Amino acid sequence: MEADLQADRIEQAAFPDPAGASADGEFARGWTILLASLIGIGSGLVSLPFYTFGIFAPHLAQEFGWSMGQIMGGLTITTLALLVAAPIAGLLCERFGARTVSAASLALFGLSYISLATLGGSLTQYYVTWGVAAAVGAGSLPITFTRTVNRWFDRHRGLALGIAMMGTGLFGIACKPVLAWVIGDYGWRTGYAVLGALPLLVATPITLLLFRDPSPADLQDTGNTDPITPISGYSRGEALRQWRFWLIALLLVPLSFALAGTPPNLESILSDKGLDAATIVRLTPLIGLASITGRLVGGFLLDRFWAPAVAFVILSVPVASCLFLSGGHVAPATAGFAIFLIGFALGVEFDVVAYLTARYFGMRSYAAIYGLFYVCFTIGAGFAPLVFGMIRDAAHDFTPALFACAIILPISAAGFLFLGRYPRFS
Repeated sequence: MEADLQADRIEQAAFPDPAGASADGEFARGWTILLASLIGIGSGLVSLPFYTFGIFAPHLAQEFGWSMGQIMGGLTITTLALLVAAPIAGLLCERFGARTVSAASLALFGLSYISLATLGGSLTQYYVTWGVAAAVGAGSLPITFTRTVNRWFDRHRGLALGIAMMGTGLFGIACKPVLAWVIGDYGWRTGYAVLGALPLLVATPITLLLFRDPSPADLQDTGNTDPITPISGYSRGEALRQWRFWLIALLLVPLSFALAGTPPNLESILSDKGLDAATIVRLTPLIGLASITGRLVGGFLLDRFWAPAVAFVILSVPVASCLFLSGGHVAPATAGFAIFLIGFALGVEFDVVAYLTARYFGMRSYAAIYGLFYVCFTIGAGFAPLVFGMIRDAAHDFTPALFACAIILPISAAGFLFLGRYPRFS
């Protein structure tokens, strides 16, 4: 009898029923957390370089004579720094709280980004600046913000994570046309200064004012049907002994590589396919719009269906994009559709990792565990732009890289299907 009851509990944990609870209670309590997270993540290390590298690359190449591979090497330096900084940010978050770590990191990251406006012709200076930006900006990654969002939300966790992560998509929509105007009228150095002011002067004050972990009073029953998640689950050491941890970690490297290689090189890819500069500026913001759509749709699905299946389906969608963009001349409509599919999948990946971390390992050491997962993501995503750039320099075409990603995506995404049911934490 007890075994049957336990099986029922596991079944409910694996496939939660949203019909029995209203979102009103959780969102009424946590809307300020979501707002601060949206702005903080959108202004942080996960967004600014990812969406703007391709915009600055032609200007740096023209100014200093650097190759595309050399310029994209800045993201590789960021990757190497994050291999150390991301886990440390997770540990600091557990020790000092997400609010302190994220606010300090946003301020320092903004200052380091502004310093890119002082670049000379030295690649060493360029690489060192990116290394410092990654080291001090690690606390602005989703590691810190999603930890707190997961604590405030339980039954509607997927949707809440999607809303919090919308900041990357909103930034992606707004930054490209605005940055193109700033650089066109005032130069690329002013562009770096404007971007750096966003985390320093906007996100940092908002984080200090609105963002916080739930207090003991918040954890009390407020009369709503959806309680705030208690701190439970595995420690970091216990998680490292779980086979599911290593499976997720292994899958994140190729997945992040296949998803992250295209966006920083998108302007160059579309230019190679014969599209003019005006069309490219008009099309590339679609990736931000698609990211927002992916986060909301993905979050809705994560709350209602088994997360590994959701991840498999959505993360396989960009295969079509890779095939479209690897052809010869690409029509603007086809390019726009391909960009949308890529952005849609990108809008889900971070949310899926955050959701899987909370569901399979609990909240006891969430930030530390997520920090380790972020290292795996960083390895793939950080080296992808460099590899794409090197392939472009050697083959004068991105097609080989795009073909490789079309193979990697469905095979890697299918690995999530082996994770099994969500565990039940006492």
